[in-house]
Amino acid sequence: MTIDILMPYYGDPGQLQEAVKSVLAQRDPDWRLVVLDDCYPHWEAEPWVTGIDDPRVVFERNPRNLGVSGSFDRSIDLAAADYLVIMGCDDRMLPDYIGTVRRAIERFDRPEFVQPGVRIIDEHGAASHPLVDRVKGWVRPRVPAGGALLGGEPVMTTLLRGDWSYFPSICWRRDVLAKHRFSPEYEITLDLVLKTDILLEGGRLALLPEVVFEYRRHAASASSYTAKDGSRFDEERAFYRSAEPRLRAKGWPRAARAARIRLTSRLNALSKLPGALLSRDGSAIRTLARYAFAR
Repeated sequence: MTIDILMPYYGDPGQLQEAVKSVLAQRDPDWRLVVLDDCYPHWEAEPWVTGIDDPRVVFERNPRNLGVSGSFDRSIDLAAADYLVIMGCDDRMLPDYIGTVRRAIERFDRPEFVQPGVRIIDEHGAASHPLVDRVKGWVRPRVPAGGALLGGEPVMTTLLRGDWSYFPSICWRRDVLAKHRFSPEYEITLDLVLKTDILLEGGRLALLPEVVFEYRRHAASASSYTAKDGSRFDEERAFYRSAEPRLRAKGWPRAARAARIRLTSRLNALSKLPGALLSRDGSAIRTLARYAFAR
């Protein structure tokens, strides 16, 4: 069973090369990689990618800049395999990623998505332990050595208390993504929106303890920039407010309560306030305070 890896590109050339090389280093050879250039203006990736002597590596270019959700949606259309990963162009797979995920797909009878263990690295590729990822580790469900199949209100509640998953490391069933797509309304929370839709329809998550992916956390990420000025929290508030009535209608009161309280998201906003105060950024201060303390 081939697993497709879609890699939208709009970033650092060196980190893209690291990401691609990490795919080439997979011990399980049954994969296909599509590097998708989102009309990135600063470096032409095509010569380097097409120069790789491996028929499993394909280069595609968007007809115009589609942005995050547009590139993710096109990734679904470019996938041919039953399962796909939409991998960050600055992240790295460890050599057993494909094999580990494939075994989980077989063991858990084709789950809607698979979340393996993740290691955090910084912009230089060194191991990193930021507060946000330590919190993710605290709220992430504990599973046995072979992993576990999760679904329903319990896992939905944990995700809404604090989204402990890492989107670029998740392997998705293609037919599920094709049904739900990515909402153009969201940019930062679009993966949590997707997971909510899938779980509300009875989808299952295979959660694995094996660390087989490296997620790069650095200040240049979209989420870091928007968190600084507070705009990401406007988007998060809109998502949580829209999710709460859907969860109540489903008969999931604990999940609805988690959406209403959004505890770790509020704490994240509070953690940004000192920086906004020091920089005397009035707009960010108002946005962060409103999100942290208001309904």
